[in-house]
Amino acid sequence: MKKDSPLPQNTRARRATDCVRRTGEGARASTNSPRDGARRATRDPRLSNQQPTPKSQRPGFSTRAIHDGQEPEPLTGSVGVPIYATSTYVQDELGKPRQGYEYARVTNPTRDRLEKNLASLEGGVAARVFASGMAAINAICTMYKSGDHVVCGHNLYGGVPRLFNQVLTGYAFQFTYVDTSEAKNVERAIQKNTRMVYVETPTNPLMALSDIAAIAEICRRKKVKLVVDNTFMSPFFQQPIALGADMVVHSTTKFLNGHSDGLGGVVVCTRQEQAEQLGFVQKAAGAILSPFECWLVLRGVKTLAVRMLQHDSNGRRVADFLASHNKVKSVFYPGLKDHPQYELACRQMTGFGSMITFETGSLANAARLLKRVRVCTLGESLGGVETLISHPATMTHAALGEKGRAAIGITDGMVRISVGIEDVDDIIADLNQALG
Repeated sequence: MKKDSPLPQNTRARRATDCVRRTGEGARASTNSPRDGARRATRDPRLSNQQPTPKSQRPGFSTRAIHDGQEPEPLTGSVGVPIYATSTYVQDELGKPRQGYEYARVTNPTRDRLEKNLASLEGGVAARVFASGMAAINAICTMYKSGDHVVCGHNLYGGVPRLFNQVLTGYAFQFTYVDTSEAKNVERAIQKNTRMVYVETPTNPLMALSDIAAIAEICRRKKVKLVVDNTFMSPFFQQPIALGADMVVHSTTKFLNGHSDGLGGVVVCTRQEQAEQLGFVQKAAGAILSPFECWLVLRGVKTLAVRMLQHDSNGRRVADFLASHNKVKSVFYPGLKDHPQYELACRQMTGFGSMITFETGSLANAARLLKRVRVCTLGESLGGVETLISHPATMTHAALGEKGRAAIGITDGMVRISVGIEDVDDIIADLNQALG
């Protein structure tokens, strides 16, 4: 085993590895559980904290990830879910489709399996999958009508305000953007015609957190639906439904798939009528996930628990390294104790994840770093097994424009890194040489 890469000495060092907490059942378990104490993430035995579950209770997270919706195929006993590559199905006679399957835009057995699996992992009653994360968000918006008002976080993935401001406002939807890290800002922004609050936590790329339980309480009182984007944490580290969310959305492209080889999105519902509405949108609009890409996510989810543990362990180490480097001006990572919402992170999440943003000081510095990396891969997206590094100002958030980015605190010197599951010493050594 290789020795740790030496860390540059700097009094700004703030160790993300100082807080290690139990995982495996998401925020449902963590909201009332104490931390396990200060231990280094690199020696983290957290998988062993998943104790055998009594028969009266549902199986643990990893068991559900591997088995729910992924039962052996009954005809042949195939352990892997088959890819049903078909556009239509034989009907035995008029009005009698086999097991309800008529046309693949409406239903597909592989898609059904994935939807059952993801609903289980998020603790919902049902799920509906779509061709991308943005297609999933758009589908949620079709549940509302012209004149309806939505309160949104002001610091979202750039594609979301692009959809809201440049497409949906043309259909008379109304949007108000606020800093959702303060729950009182959400309450102030709610109007008589507000129908939904849309929150991303942690945010992309500034890693700001929103108190899901506090916002959910406001939404219940105001009779407004709360939708939470849980892409960055995955259901392994955060359970928004258990904290009061009405629907949860993911880009399955990211951690759920985990291998950077397929697009997708999902909405997990808490009420059957929500699932029925979204199922109708699948049928009517057709932005569905293909059987093959459903299979890719089913395959990826089987290893979600072990991948997220390694992502988290590596993320803590990389955050510590960056926070100690004299050429890094600041680090945005909820596992660092000087993060303004560190205590909320410890309360709401069961891990800190692997998404980190750091400030290099200028566009020239960021460009130099990104040109020099060798282990890290320069590219958009996140959540894959490989370490992906990007430049928000010219990539994910370019559509906001210079003024829009400045308004929410995104600078030209910021770099975002999705820490993969390679040997962490190699990731750190690569960043060290790239920073020069």
